[in-house]
Amino acid sequence: MKCYHIMSMLVLAYLSTPAAILRADTHMNREAAESSNAFGFDLYHKFKGEAGNLFFSPYSISTVLTMAFEGAKGKTAEEMQAVLHLPRDKHRIRYDFKKIYDELIKGDRPYKLTSVNALWAQEGYPFASEYINNIKKYYDGQATNLNFQTETENSRVTINIWVENKTNEKIRNLIPKGLLSTMTRLVLTNAIYFKADWSLKFNAENTREGRFRLASGEDITTKMMHRTDDYTYGETENLQILEMNYLGNDLSMLIILPKENNMSKMENIFDKENLNAWKGAMEYVKVRVTLPKFRCETKYFMAKDLKEMGMPTAFKYPGADFTTMSPSDELYIDEVIHQAFIEVAEYGTEAAAATAVVMMAGAAPPQDQPKQPKTFNADHPFIFIIQQKVSGSILFLGRMNDPR
Repeated sequence: MKCYHIMSMLVLAYLSTPAAILRADTHMNREAAESSNAFGFDLYHKFKGEAGNLFFSPYSISTVLTMAFEGAKGKTAEEMQAVLHLPRDKHRIRYDFKKIYDELIKGDRPYKLTSVNALWAQEGYPFASEYINNIKKYYDGQATNLNFQTETENSRVTINIWVENKTNEKIRNLIPKGLLSTMTRLVLTNAIYFKADWSLKFNAENTREGRFRLASGEDITTKMMHRTDDYTYGETENLQILEMNYLGNDLSMLIILPKENNMSKMENIFDKENLNAWKGAMEYVKVRVTLPKFRCETKYFMAKDLKEMGMPTAFKYPGADFTTMSPSDELYIDEVIHQAFIEVAEYGTEAAAATAVVMMAGAAPPQDQPKQPKTFNADHPFIFIIQQKVSGSILFLGRMNDPR
C-alpha cells in the first residue's frame, strides 16, 4: 500500500454551532478555555524537565489538534478527545471555541491580536468534502491546493511565507527542509500574533542593570525594569502572583514568582485548580515591581510527547483512523511542530506562535490599599501567562529561567 505524508499546522480557530446552543455563552466560553488550559498545564508538566526557558501557546496547539480531531474516528478520536480534555459534543466544541475566537478578533481594540487558519491540500487527493467544508465553516480555514508531489520545496516555502506574514515575520521556517516530501498530502496551518502596550508602561529611564539569580544559584547581570503603581496582586506562603494589564484591559500577563529560588517546588503545585485559587485571592494594591526585559524563541517537535500523553493511535499505521478526513483510510500523524516567540519590554509585549501537525498516509472588585506598597522582585525564575480575561483562556504560557 502506498504511503503518503500529510502536514497539519494550526493555532487558533473560528467556530460556530446550531442556534439551540447559543444561550449559555459565558458558561460555555469558559468551558472551552478550561479544556484548552487543562491541556496546556499537561504540556507544561511534560516540558518542565527540559533545561532553559519554556514558551508555547496552549490555545494554538489545542486548536491545531482539535482541527485534526475533526477528521478522526474510533479509538483515534477517543484518545485525542481525552488528551485535549474535549467534551463529547462536537457542536459544543465548535461553538465554545468560536466564542473565544470572537472575543479575540473583535474590532476597535488598542492592541493587535490576529489568529488565522489555512488548509493546504494536495490537488486531486480524495479528501472528504464534508471535512473540508467543516474546517472552512467552523474554523475559518480557507483551502488552497498545492502539489507536494512535484513541487515539494515550493510548497514548503509557500506555507512558511504565509506563516511569516501572519506573525509579523516572528515565526520563520516553521516547516524545516526535509519535513515535507512527495508523499505529503495535507498541511493544516494556523498562526497567532499579539502585540500590546502595558496599561501601566515602564519608564525606560528607570531600566538599569540588575542581578538575576539562575536556578543553579549563579548570578547574572541583565536589564531590569522598575515601576511602582496599583496592580492586582496576591501571595501565599510559597509564592507571589502579579497581574499586569495590557491597554484595553481585555488581556493581561500573570507572573507567578516563587518566594524562594525554588522553581521545581512551585511547578509541582502549578495546575489549573491552584491557579484559579491564587487568582481568586488577588486584590488591588500598590506594588513595587521589578521585572527583567526578556526575549525568548522556542521550537518543539511534539510527536513523542503527545504519544506519551495518551494519544498514540493517531501516530500509528496501520491503526490511525482519519476516515472522516479522507475515505482512503491512509492518514496518520507523523509529527507535530510548534514554534513560538515573545519579547517583553518597557512598552509591553510582542508574541507569536504557529503549530504544525505532520500526518502521513500509507495509511495515515478593588479593595482598600495598604499604606506601604508590596514588593514584587522578579530577580529569579518565574512562570508567566498571557490570558484572555473574559474567558480565562491561556493564549501563551512560559517559564523564564534566564532572561539573557
